[in-house]
Amino acid sequence: MQEHIKKKKESQARQIWRRFKKNKIAMAALVVLAIIVLAALTADLFWDYQADACDINIPMRLQKPSKEHWLGTDEMGRDMLCRIVYGARASLTVGIFATTFALIIGGALGAVCGYYGGRLDNIIMRCTDVLLSIPGLLLAIAIMSAFKPNIFYISLALGISYISKFTRIVRSAVLTVREQEFIEAARAIGAKDRTIIFKHVLMNCMAPIFVQYALAIGSRILSVSTLSYIGMGIQSPTPDWGNMLSGARAFIVGRPYLVLGPGIALLLTISAFNLIGDGLRDAMDPRLKK
Repeated sequence: MQEHIKKKKESQARQIWRRFKKNKIAMAALVVLAIIVLAALTADLFWDYQADACDINIPMRLQKPSKEHWLGTDEMGRDMLCRIVYGARASLTVGIFATTFALIIGGALGAVCGYYGGRLDNIIMRCTDVLLSIPGLLLAIAIMSAFKPNIFYISLALGISYISKFTRIVRSAVLTVREQEFIEAARAIGAKDRTIIFKHVLMNCMAPIFVQYALAIGSRILSVSTLSYIGMGIQSPTPDWGNMLSGARAFIVGRPYLVLGPGIALLLTISAFNLIGDGLRDAMDPRLKK
């Protein structure tokens, strides 16, 4: 019986992957994202982080693109391509950690609210309404003002600002399955609520959760770049697309390549996550099953 269930789950995963592969735009986005992730992971093989990405080299400042520096150098003489690649590492780290934290906390709250309902649901959802009434970026700025601006606290702040959205999404998904027959059957055989929630309810709510997770990573990457741009996020000399754009804005007329490099990297990464999220939504839509 367990082997049959396992095969069924595997076949469903293969069906989702087969439908996802038919979406050429989503597949192209997946390839672009894979290249960005691979570049971020292998950056140490091509550059020395401290010497090429952080140390000031005034004699080499504002060099135009060349064989030695494919995208030129910034106002401090640091290689732009090197900083863009290391900036991908910082942005992806914050985006994934912040979104995962929000998913864990918000998912747990949403599952409890959706499954039990009642007074507990009302209390948690009213608190969620309060958080939703505050713009996420403004809430993150307020949190960051009390902490040192490093990757951990930035991830924490951006994660907290997104908990309420995951709470609502998971609660809505749980409400659609909690009264179905297989949940009633699990209750009838004496399964504990914890087992029912995590093993039966949430396992049948993964489609909207996965889609929102992919979209949220792109949103968190944009948020951390915004925080860095206004000086509340990752601080220079640590490479980040936001602080790179902030430092290059004074040279946008004479040396537009200083802005185009990190700007295009940010655009490609966010677009890739959004298109992958759209592809997952289409692939997991039960109405598209054949």
